[in-house]
This record gives sequence, structure tokens and C-alpha cells, in this order.
Amino acid sequence: MSLRGKPEKGIINGVAVPMEDYGTISTNSGDDKVNFIREDELQLTSEDEHTIKSERMISSDDEGPAPHDNVGKYDPTLDKGSYFRDGKRKIDFVLVYEDKVEKPEKKKTADPADKKRKLSEDERKEIWRQKFLKNLKKAGLDMEEEVVQGEKKMIFYIKLSAPWDVLCVYAEDLSMRAPLQAHPNPSSNWSGKILETLRIPNIMDQEVPNTPLDYYTCTFKRSKLDRFLGNENHDTYFSSTQRSRVVWEILSTSAYGKRKRAEIGIERLLEEGVYEAAFPLHDGPYEKPKHYVSDECLNPRQILQEYWARWGKWYKYQPLDHIRDYFGEKIGIYFAWLGFYTAWLLPSSIVGLLVFMYGLFSMGANTPANELCDPSNDFMMCPRCDEHIGCQYWNLSDVCLYTKIGYLFDHPGTVFYAVFMSFWAVTFLEYWKRKNASLAHHWDCLEFEEEEERPRPQYTVLCPTYEKNPITGIKEPYFPERDRLPRIISGAAAIIIMIVLVLIFIIAVIMYRVLVSIPLFQSKAFRPRAEMIASMTSAVVNLILIMVLSKVYEKLAYKLTQWEMHRTQTEFEDQLTFKVFIFQFVNFYSSIFYIGFFKGRFVGYPGHYNTLFGLRNEECNQAGCLVELAQQLGVIMIGKQVINNAQEILVPKLKAWLHQRKLGSGKNVEKARWEEDYELIENEGLFQEYLEMVLQFGFITIFVAAFPLAPLFALMNNWIEIRLDAQKFVTETRRPVAERAQDIGVWFSILDGLAQLAVISNAFLIAFTSEFLPRLLYKYQYNWDLTGYTNFTLAFSPNGTMRHECRYRDFRDKDGKYTMFFWHLIAIRLAFVIVFEHVVFGICRLIDVLVPDVPEVLELKIKRERYLAKQALADTDAIMVLARRDEEEPEDKNGQDTLQVPQDPV
Repeated sequence: MSLRGKPEKGIINGVAVPMEDYGTISTNSGDDKVNFIREDELQLTSEDEHTIKSERMISSDDEGPAPHDNVGKYDPTLDKGSYFRDGKRKIDFVLVYEDKVEKPEKKKTADPADKKRKLSEDERKEIWRQKFLKNLKKAGLDMEEEVVQGEKKMIFYIKLSAPWDVLCVYAEDLSMRAPLQAHPNPSSNWSGKILETLRIPNIMDQEVPNTPLDYYTCTFKRSKLDRFLGNENHDTYFSSTQRSRVVWEILSTSAYGKRKRAEIGIERLLEEGVYEAAFPLHDGPYEKPKHYVSDECLNPRQILQEYWARWGKWYKYQPLDHIRDYFGEKIGIYFAWLGFYTAWLLPSSIVGLLVFMYGLFSMGANTPANELCDPSNDFMMCPRCDEHIGCQYWNLSDVCLYTKIGYLFDHPGTVFYAVFMSFWAVTFLEYWKRKNASLAHHWDCLEFEEEEERPRPQYTVLCPTYEKNPITGIKEPYFPERDRLPRIISGAAAIIIMIVLVLIFIIAVIMYRVLVSIPLFQSKAFRPRAEMIASMTSAVVNLILIMVLSKVYEKLAYKLTQWEMHRTQTEFEDQLTFKVFIFQFVNFYSSIFYIGFFKGRFVGYPGHYNTLFGLRNEECNQAGCLVELAQQLGVIMIGKQVINNAQEILVPKLKAWLHQRKLGSGKNVEKARWEEDYELIENEGLFQEYLEMVLQFGFITIFVAAFPLAPLFALMNNWIEIRLDAQKFVTETRRPVAERAQDIGVWFSILDGLAQLAVISNAFLIAFTSEFLPRLLYKYQYNWDLTGYTNFTLAFSPNGTMRHECRYRDFRDKDGKYTMFFWHLIAIRLAFVIVFEHVVFGICRLIDVLVPDVPEVLELKIKRERYLAKQALADTDAIMVLARRDEEEPEDKNGQDTLQVPQDPV
């Protein structure tokens, strides 16, 4: 969405205001230059002042919100459901705990004189709650209690609010960013520019109301409060995400017992069951009001539902600024990455579809397939299993259909596509780094670094000793490294055992495929489709095993990572991510690697067949293993996507139904805001979302040479995935605590590793699995139109090894020895792998050098804003003069606004 001229209205810290209030932005009608005007230089007419007052819609009394009209803007102070009973103090967080309803005669009371009596579980929790709430009051939080009584339990809601002074203290302590000067944020995107150049209407563009403004910012300082925008309005100066982040910091650091025992923080209280939930409130309901109101009057949650989470918006750009403003930078970065990745899938899907269509239209010119299907060429093939168990000889023409289908996935176009996707993966990651840098700067987290993290609650409670922290100088729980090492080794051993278990299941699937294919080949009716049926059914069985093992291992990996005693949450998440990904990599990809690189390599020849558990090793079909690899990849990838999407649709609804049933709440009963949010399910974070997308990235890059349609299926899945995730975050889960982040973390390193592996994998698939090089060598040495190629690839069974002379697929002579063609082919295959890898890696390295991680325009902007921020804290007038001088300079040589920040498609 491009911004032309002056933005008439925007959002400043959650409040919609005209730009004249704070920025003081005006534009010349003939160009895009932006001039900054001091507030005292504005000449407002009485009509302008009336418009500003009506747009603010600030109510000075507590009689309830004024009715919405079409001129007004959304004002959070009018949402009385998010405030204490006095209508003035905003609810920043809610703590919930439950208590059983007991009859008075059965309720036990503790005897104060009985000090030696052991406390019950309920009494211990009540003592912890009281001390925790007492410490929250000491920290400065206001609180108010609501009690909802049901038939079986009483639900207690503790509403928390942070006063202005507390917010200021913690905002400085947490190094929050504060606005100095509003400035325009013209956004641009590559798809919009292309469509504009081609003069095609951009249907993906949409105007989202109440767009948050962009600012020059610096670290918040209480001593410089008068220099920041909006400081006179204490009620709306801090956004709801900033307020909840402050309260979460207090909740995480407040003690509820003895600090020596590390009885600190809300997270451990939740684990102990002292509280059932702790969450910030959503900004009102997500449904639009039944009576008509303008979209500018909708609350932020309703805007996200209307312009993002609805299925009707599947083809629109995501409102990333709104997402970040409501959920925080960490979730905003995820959806920005997901949208960017989905947009990049579009060109790869189009190219993949064209490659597949080329194979479809050129199928008739496939000489080897035509020779194979010719009835006059009677090739009697050796049995696919031992003769003594009833396996019969068969004609090569029986697999005619299978061979023609195989050409769709194994033709010269797939070689080009493998090279294309290798470059695509590297270029995608390089341009994501640029996009990420622009977003991180735009969202004031480019140089964000975690503060010295506190130890995890589980870590603190289990540590046997205390040591002085070398950074803070404070004694804190410490787990000796010599005690952690055996745990890490044991965890690694458990991972190896699970991987071996996966490999055992893979062998079982292989044996299943062999045993199923034998009776199918014995039946003349099923013989033409025997390989396809055996391959498809085994792929389905393998998918079921994969999904079951995934659920088991994820729980095991979480327990193992906890047992390893990692000090901080960041260390814990990185180790958990590594464990889960390693296992899932083996779990999902092992069967595909087997078919692509090992199946049919160790079969032997008639009279000297190799066996596994008494069964002959599998051999590839006459069409090659690439078509079976495409089948396996399609079943696992598409099946996984269907199952995951079904889970994302059904599981949250089932959990919500069970939770509401447990609470015993009725649908027709009017509920307070905190009750409605408590009935939502807990937000489980982004780990599973990233894992699903990273595994998909591996499917479309590592094995793309075998399945050119993989990016197309990934694109369709991601269009659905974005809306499913959006609906989940907006309508089905409680609002998460807004977390800061400057990138996607360890996931980028995993993506980079997959991109490098994709180059090697595709090189070997083309060289050793595809028929591309054997056909190319045959063209060069024998016949350019491939006449006689089918007969050339079939060897004769050695004398005396079979009852009848038969053919089998290999480059061997009548004595079973490899021919010279085979050795020439091996040399060419190895040479191809080396050349392919060096060329692709070399060009990828060149792309890395030519595409800087941070755009040059952004680097200049960052340096300029740092300078302005320093001047701002010293002299407010100086920043106005410098900013005005900066904006009066001409545009850059390319004619682009230096304040442009790219926006994601989708």
C-alpha cells in the first residue's frame, strides 16, 4: 500500500488522531516532499479545531461511551469493559484461579495454634497467592477482584493495572522506545511496482483504517518526558502491548515464597496450579457491531478480523503494522516472514507448473516410452521375486502407463528447475534478510538484544547451589557444568535411540512394500499398476507412522530439554528447536532419501541377488525411481498439510468446547470481558508454526527435482495457513504477552542449512536417480534421437541362472559384469555433481556479496535517525530544524523516497 501525500489520520499510541495534532505533517500538492511544521506554527481555524475535537472522541466523564458516528475514531478510553469499576484505571492483566464450592459444615479451617500441622495443598496455594498479591501491591500495581460462582466451583479474577509512575519506571528499565517525531511511512512492494508498471490494477492492495504512524524514536527517559510526543495524555501514552509487557515483567520478578528457594514469578505459579491462567485482555470483541459504524470506529481486534483474519481477504496484503501493534514484534515478524515466503512461492510455483506442463505436452515425443509401449518390441523381463515362490516372467509393455507418467517428473526441464530452485532458495534468504532489516528498523527493534535473562523457574528450583552472576554480581541458582554433561549425553543417546526407531520403521515399510508387490505382480490384472499401488499404500502407512512418532517425540524432546537444565529461556528454546528439528528431519525425510539415493542400487543381478531378511532388495521400476520419489513426496507433503490444517481447524474448537464445558458457562449469559477471554484457549506460541513451515521449505528445495509441483501445493497451503493462524490468534486464543524480536531467530540458520543441502541433494538426484545423464550419454555415443535406448538399458540374464533367458534393467554384459558404458556414466555423474555444486554455490556466493543484508538507503536512514535522536534529547527545536532540512533535500537518484519500507504481499 503506497502512501501518497499526507496521511489524514493515524494512530498514536493506540488513539486515532488527526496528523495535525502530532506531526505536524504537510505536503505540497505537486510532489511527495514532506515538510515538518512545529505545532506553534499551525494556524487552525475554528472549523479545524471542531473537527479535531470530534475525531478524538475523548469523553470527560464516566457516564459510558459516547455513541459511535461515522466521523469519529476508535478511542480505547471509551471501552469501559477494559477498565476497573471506576472507569479510569485500565485493566492490563488478569490472573485467574478456581476454588471448589464446599458446604460450610465440610469446609476445614486451620487452627492457628497448631503450627506443627502440615499444610494441605489448597492451604499452601492460598498462602502463596496472598504473598504474591501482597508483593504485587508493593511493586505499585493496582488490583481489583471479581468472583463468579458456579455450581461446582468459584472462579476468581484478579484484575491488575499499572499506574502512570510504575509504567514510567519500568519503561525506562526495559529500554522501551518512545516517539519523538511523527513522520510518513510510505510503503512499497515489488508486486505493486510490477503491476503499476504494467498498468494492471492491484487487487491485493487494501486500505486498512487507523494505520499506526511511524516515528523517529529513542530510548524512553523519565527525565526527558516532556520531549516525547503525547506525554500530556497519561491514559493513552503507553499502548496496551507496552502496558502488558510492564505488568508481565512485574509478575515474572515478584516473589510468592522464599527467594532462596527461587519461589519467584507467575510462570512457576501457573505450573504449580496456583493460578489457572494469566493473560492480558483483548481490545474488545472481534465481531463487528450489529448496528452500522464506520470502519474507523472499530477496535484493533475488529480491524484485524475484518481486514486480515477473514477468508475473504486471502489474496490481500497483510496489515503488518496492525499485527505488530496488537501482538508485538515477535508475532509480527513471524507473519511478515510467512507472507514474504508465500509471496516468493508464487514465481517458483509458476515455473514449476510450466516445467510440469512441458513434460505433459512433450510426452508423445518420448522415444524410450514409445519403444517400451510398442507391442512389437517383446521384452520378456525376469521375475521381480524368486521363481520358486511362484513369481512369473512378465512383458515390459505391462508397465507402459507407469513409464509414461514417470516422464512427467523426469525430463530435461526438471534439471533446469533444480538449478532454478537452488538459486531461488539462496536469493529468497538474502532478500529476507533485507526485508527483515527494514521491518526491524521500522518497528524499532533493529538493535534489540535480550537483557540479561533471568534463570528459568524450573532451573532455579532444581539447582543445588548458588553462585555469583559475573554480570549482575548477585548470587543466583547455579547448576554445575560437570553435572549437566551426563544429562546432555543421555539426551543425545535418547535422540539416537529414537532415530534408530525411525529407521526400523522405514525398514518395516520397505518390507511391506516388497510383500505387497509380490502378489500384485503375480496377478496379471494388477501387474501394470503393481508398483504404483505398492508405492502409494506404503507412503500412506509411512505418513501415519511419521505423524504418530512426531507427537511422541515432541513430548520426549521437551522433557529431555527440561532435564538438561538450561539456564535461560533462550537457551532452552534453542536446544528444544534443535532436538525436534533433527528428529523431524529424519522422521519426514528418511524414506524419501532412501527412495531417492539408495533404492535399486544394491539389487544385484539374476543368480546373484542381494537379500534383506530373506527378501530380495527392492529395485526401481523401468521408469526409474524418480517417479516413485515424486509419489512418496506428494503423499507425505500434501498429506501432512491436510492433517495439520484439519488439526488447526478442529483442535482449537474442541479445546474451547471442553474448556467452556468445564467452566459450565452458558451461551446466553452475559459475560464480562475477562470472563470471555478466560473461556478462550491458551496461546501456545509460534514453535509449531515455524516447524511446519521449515519442514515444508525442505520438501520444496531438497527434493524439488523429483516433484516440480511441490511449490504450488506449498503456496496453496500457505494461503490457507495464514488465515488459519490469523483466526486462531484473533478469535480463538487468549491474547499473548507482546514480545520483542528482531528476526526469526535460530530458524533462519536452519533454513540456510536446508538451502545448502538442497544444492547437494538436487545434484545427486539429477546425476544418479534421474535418467537425464544416461540418455545424454547415449545420445552422444550412439543415437541422438534415442532410438534403441530401451533395448540398450536392458541386460540379458547370465546363462544358467534362470529357466528362460530374460532381461533386467542394468548396464551389464552376459557374464554379469559392468560394461564400459557404465563406467563412463559413473565418471560423468561424478563430474556433473562437482560442476553443478561449484557453479551453483559460486553464483549463490556472488548473490550473497551483491545483495547487501541492509539496504543502502536504510543504512543512511538509520544513521540519520540516530543523530536526530541524540539531538532531540538535548534540544527539541534542533530536531525540528534538522528534520525540516532533511525532508527538503531531493529524492535519491532512483527517484525513490528514502523513507520507504517494503510491505509483504499476502
